[in-house]
Amino acid sequence: MIEHPLLGMNHVTAMASDPQAIFDFMSKTLGLHLIKKTVNQDALDTYHFYFTDDQGTAGTDMTFFTFPNQEKGKKGTNMISRASFRVPSDAALDYWLKRFADKGVANDGISTQFDAKIINFHDQDDQQYQLILDEHNHGVAGGTPWKHNDVPEEFAITGLGPVTVTIFNLGHMQYVLTEIMGYKQIAEDGNWSLYEVGEGGHGAQVILEHREDLPISVEGFGNIHHAAFSTDNRETLGTWIDRIKQYRLPQSGYVDRFYFKSEYFRAAPQVLFELATTGPGFLQDETYDEAGIHLELPPFLESKRAEIERGLTPVKTDWRGR
Repeated sequence: MIEHPLLGMNHVTAMASDPQAIFDFMSKTLGLHLIKKTVNQDALDTYHFYFTDDQGTAGTDMTFFTFPNQEKGKKGTNMISRASFRVPSDAALDYWLKRFADKGVANDGISTQFDAKIINFHDQDDQQYQLILDEHNHGVAGGTPWKHNDVPEEFAITGLGPVTVTIFNLGHMQYVLTEIMGYKQIAEDGNWSLYEVGEGGHGAQVILEHREDLPISVEGFGNIHHAAFSTDNRETLGTWIDRIKQYRLPQSGYVDRFYFKSEYFRAAPQVLFELATTGPGFLQDETYDEAGIHLELPPFLESKRAEIERGLTPVKTDWRGR
């Protein structure tokens, strides 16, 4: 038995070609709150944007790296292939279809996956997303929509839904999810299978797509870099670090990201997972009203601010003038 079960999704981090374009799409089209405008702590010439609900609640974060001069990623197997966002009602799905049409967002219309209504769509980089209907969903609670976006609250995104992993070796990935991470399989449909953990529901689910016929994916913009799963705090993270070590998966050990603590491990070839704490959170170093407007750096990078700012392309993220 796992001493401290995972709580569900924490965040999903993808790669984008253009920082201004991804800000505009996430903030102005999807209505998410850029709660932290910072840098990739492992690549200081690269922005790291955190788009969340109103308060930056864990489980609502869609984040992006914008590596300079990165090539476009190639889709295939062995990749985290789709992130999803929860919306509250059938009426919300209808609203989003109209909004997507008005804003020129390519989408596949309303369909159904594992008894939930969905809309698959993609952005300017061909990054794959999904809206998922949360109306009859139970389990991990969603967040609170950003109060300054122009999407009516009754239709707005409330957090992350299931993440999809397209995988060649299904047996290995099932083993990682169920035996190591504590997920349970709850449904299967052809080459698709659905897993959940903890309280369950869309905020605690992973979908596996078994594909041996596709080429191996290649990392680049338009693809997801990693998916992160929540644990309570530094103490519970420590038990997970010990557990991952026991299974001898390639892993980073403890990493302090200032806004949260984490560990990364390679769940399968090309598939990077992270375990991350739900705090301390994004508002410990700036106010709610200022969040996301200016470049914010953790204390251990502040001495390098001038050098870092010289290496970054300016991006307009002040939503107050929209």
